[in-house]
Order: sequence, then C-alpha cells, then structure tokens
Amino acid sequence: MSTFGKIFRVTTYGESHCKGVGAIVDGVPPGMQLTEEDIQPQLTRRRPGQNKLTTPRDEKDRVTIMSGTEYGITLGTPIGIQVPNQDQRPHDYSDTDIYPRPSHADYTYLKKYGVKASSGGGRASARETIGRVAAGAIAEKYLRLAYGVEIVAFASSVGKVAMPFIQEMDDSEGAEPEVIEFMNTITRTDVDADISRCPHPPTAEAMKKVIAQKSHERDSIGGTVTCVIRKCPIGLGEPCFDKLEALLAHAMLSIPATKGFEFGSGFNGTKMSGHEHNDPFTLKKDGTLGTTTNNSGGIQGGISNGENIYFRVAFKPAATISQDQTTANYDGSVGTLAAKGRHDPCVVSRAVPIVESMAALVIMDAVLQQESRQAAFARLPKVEVNHALLGRPAPKKN
Repeated sequence: MSTFGKIFRVTTYGESHCKGVGAIVDGVPPGMQLTEEDIQPQLTRRRPGQNKLTTPRDEKDRVTIMSGTEYGITLGTPIGIQVPNQDQRPHDYSDTDIYPRPSHADYTYLKKYGVKASSGGGRASARETIGRVAAGAIAEKYLRLAYGVEIVAFASSVGKVAMPFIQEMDDSEGAEPEVIEFMNTITRTDVDADISRCPHPPTAEAMKKVIAQKSHERDSIGGTVTCVIRKCPIGLGEPCFDKLEALLAHAMLSIPATKGFEFGSGFNGTKMSGHEHNDPFTLKKDGTLGTTTNNSGGIQGGISNGENIYFRVAFKPAATISQDQTTANYDGSVGTLAAKGRHDPCVVSRAVPIVESMAALVIMDAVLQQESRQAAFARLPKVEVNHALLGRPAPKKN
C-alpha cells in the first residue's frame, strides 16, 4: 500500500520518471505555521546530485505546498505536496525491457501487477521517498514545537568501515557511557559537517575512500544508519501488535534497499545475561523515574519510557550498477545486461534524512493516538483508583 499511518496519514505518489512525485498528508493539526521553507531543508539533504558520493542525477527537488494551508497556517485539512521530476533519462533503461535487473524490483513488480514502469525503478525507486521526507518534515515540526522532540540520524558504517563505538558495541556487551553521551549530544550540524554524514572524521575519511573505490569500479557498497530520538513522550506505542519498536521496524524496512533493523541492544543483547541487560530505575533530577542504563533503547513492553530511543538500519548495496552482468532475460535465455542510468555507489548518506523522516512519522502518529486516548479519559468522571495498582499503599481509613 502507498499509505502509512492511522491518524497522521501519509499517501505518497509518483514514479522515478513521471512528471513529478509527492504526498497527501492528512491529520495535520490546524493552526501550525507551515511553509515550503519548513520542508525544503530535509528534501535538500535527500536530493540526488548533491556531492561526489551520490548519483549524478541533478534534481533540485523544490517543493510546493498545493493545499491545506492559508497564509502559512495549517487548516487541519489534507496537505498536498508536489515536487517535479526534471532530469529524467528514460532512454537509459531500454535494456530493462529485455532483462529484469538482478536484485531489483523489475521482475516482482511485473509478476504482481502484470505491468511495470518501463524506465527507472517506478515505485521501487528512491524518488518515491520524497513524499515521505516532505511529510516527515511536517511531523517533525509539530513534534519539536509541542514536545521538543529531537531526531538525529547518521551514517555509522559503510562496508566494513564503522564508527569506533559501533564496532565496539558489536564486539562487546552493552553500550558504554561514552556511547550514551554521544547519543545525548549528536546534532544534525555534526552529521552534515562531512558529505559522508558520518560525524567521526577519521571514519568519514575511510568511508569516502571505500565509496570512491566502488564508484571507480562501477560497483556499489552498503552500510548502516543509526538514529536517536530524544525527548520522546512517555507512553507511545499500542501493544500488542503496534508496539512502538514494531512500528519503527515497519517504517524503516519500508525504505528502499533496507535489509535489517535493530533497536536498543539489538542482536548484541543476545550475548548478555539478564542482570547485565536489565536497566535499573533511578530517580532523576526532575523527580521522574529514569534508567541508569539504556539497553532497552527507550522502549519497554512496546511503550516509550522517556529515555532516548535508538536504533540501527542496514542498507544493501544499490542493486543497479554500471558493470556488465550475466543474467537471464524475461524469456529465460542468458545474456549480458549493461545497465546505464545514474546511480548511487552508496545510498547511506542520502538515507539519513529518510530514516529521520520515517521516525518522525511513527512518533507523530503515536503521539496523536495517545493524545486522543488521554483526551477521552479526561472527559470521564474521576473515580477512586486502587493505590496498590500505583505501587504505593492505600490511605488508612478512619
């Protein structure tokens, strides 16, 4: 389906080589200041042709708000967003009418729908994510204004090159204090200081060398994006089937080229004992409960607990490469596919704002669901609650 969310609903449209792409965003609260300038920065971070590490396809990705606002204020009605496709080269894909590209969606789309887009990846193209990023920017503005939520993602590995703490977390047990501090303080300014979007300069240099080598070889390479969500409200997530981590996993694995998702201690948590993995509670300075460690990744029982939510998303090497590949055509006979086109040697740096945007969509929809529950509860007459259920003794009766 092309629609994501229950209350904050986003429907994306468009293919890689049609006239344009975009989204319809329903459920945006009324009365919020919103213009194209609020959306454009994330689209600019996502756009192709921004540096030597990305595809040379030159799209400016200038966004236009078509509906849902007046005088720069949201009306509470659906917001229509449009971005034109300007640098299409459909003739680059003539061979894909004969050959399904290895590990691409050509064959499966054709078998599913009986027809496919004749150029580019159609709906399987990363151009589709423009609508997600635009919608995510709207969600993120509301979350920032209403709750102070901060969402920051960064390139944490490319091929076998990884940031030191990522390597240490994979090789050891649990997150060290310096990792927690890093997650508390990392900013988008830090991330965007290098075109690799890796905030660790030595690792960034190594990543760029790997990507440049793969580009020279007309090949591609994969990697991971790590994301942290700070100041997330407590109580988000809808057990049992819409637990917050399940929604995040759904969102992240819907992004093109993703191959894996882990949150909190992730797979590394399987190496730990229970007493090592458990996050003890403590009273924080503001008088609320928090945890001394965060192996849970900010989510317990499928519900946000107020700690930082952090997760990692794996991206495969881009399927379309410029090397000649021996493969079968649609009738089964073996031949050579010489893909032309313009493609990313590594999608990781451009995936960073997409991961942030999908995280914002998940949190925004969860916030509106929780707010609706709390609003409904607030209208009921107050009743006595069994104090034992709240973890403290009931008052003595006279």
